[in-house]
Amino acid sequence: MGASALGHVRICDFTGQLAGAGATRHLAAFGAQVIRIEDPVRKGRWDILRGSPPFKDERRGNEFGAAFQNHNVGKLGITINMRTERGRELLTELVRISDVVTENFAAGVLERMGFGYEQLRAIKDDIIYVSNCGFGQTGPYSSFKSWGPIAQAVGGLTLTSGLAGREPAGWGYSYMDHHGGYFMTLGILAALCHRSRTGEGQWVDMSCTEAAAALLGPAVLDYTVNGRPTRREGSPDSNRDATGTMVPHGIYATAGQDNWIAISCRDDAEWAALAEEIGASWATDARLARLADRLAHQDALDADIDRWSRDHDRFELAARLQARGIPAAVVARPGERIDQDPNTAAWGLWPTVDHAAMGEVRVDGMPVHLSETDWVIDRAAPVLGADNEYVFGEILGLSASEIAGLADEGVI
Repeated sequence: MGASALGHVRICDFTGQLAGAGATRHLAAFGAQVIRIEDPVRKGRWDILRGSPPFKDERRGNEFGAAFQNHNVGKLGITINMRTERGRELLTELVRISDVVTENFAAGVLERMGFGYEQLRAIKDDIIYVSNCGFGQTGPYSSFKSWGPIAQAVGGLTLTSGLAGREPAGWGYSYMDHHGGYFMTLGILAALCHRSRTGEGQWVDMSCTEAAAALLGPAVLDYTVNGRPTRREGSPDSNRDATGTMVPHGIYATAGQDNWIAISCRDDAEWAALAEEIGASWATDARLARLADRLAHQDALDADIDRWSRDHDRFELAARLQARGIPAAVVARPGERIDQDPNTAAWGLWPTVDHAAMGEVRVDGMPVHLSETDWVIDRAAPVLGADNEYVFGEILGLSASEIAGLADEGVI
């Protein structure tokens, strides 16, 4: 609990997976003491990421899931068997000295365990309780369970992604979990600010599906004002500018296997510069000089640009286009972005931590820097129960013999 942006905050953390664990991860990076609570009976496997791929090497098991490691850096890890009376007493003691209790179980789970918001308030009247689930704690869908791709589909985002004339594509990954985590972080910080002014705690009810719907503003506005549905002839094409003001605007093949470049022209002058770079008669045709004409012939124009770009190295082409003032960038592979981009190194975006089981691993940094109280990630995710002695001993004040006895009795 040090002199950092959030060094005065202690979080009693039941979160897992991505949406919840990702939120408390951000807070830990800025100094919050996040005490992650896991079930010793189930070996922490409520969080399926604990032993799930990807893996660093050939080792497998409950401590080798890379996603778990990435989303729990900077946290303390303890185990409490909530089925036991003594375990519930320990949690009560921990809540009493915490500022925030966080979870992303299905709606009502923590309440059925005896630690819903009203029970938490009885323990500590200014506690901040944050629940994050697929559909929130109220409304007709509150009993539903969800994963990120489900929240994306129900929230309306999946419909907006894909290629014209094809089925909705979605993203094949729980990006909605990450987005939900950002909103959860925002909710926690807002509640902490409120408490600092008023002394009042509160319940922060979070719905990942509603977080998805909150991203639909332009699509909803276009339909309600203009009567244009998202899926109509030629739309959506997720590579193109949905507003129809930038043409060309897409992803084009370049030399080599599965190599691509993104190119956009914001106005006629940028198109003229691109046409000069291309140099072919079809590009300099006066019939493409104006936006309206390029928009009317966008399919043919994209095909022509794609044929032209296939003969060029993507890095060299991007550099030439940028030199002309044309927005262009290679479609980078993860390894290229992480290992070969000097800006990544300059930002310190991929710090290395020493994990008790995995050894040295790189993890996500934070894409923001504070000049006075910057983030720090120098502690790996905890192995199961790694900090039992510290939390129960140094923080809660139990003796070594008491802690050993709790372990023997299956309480921790």
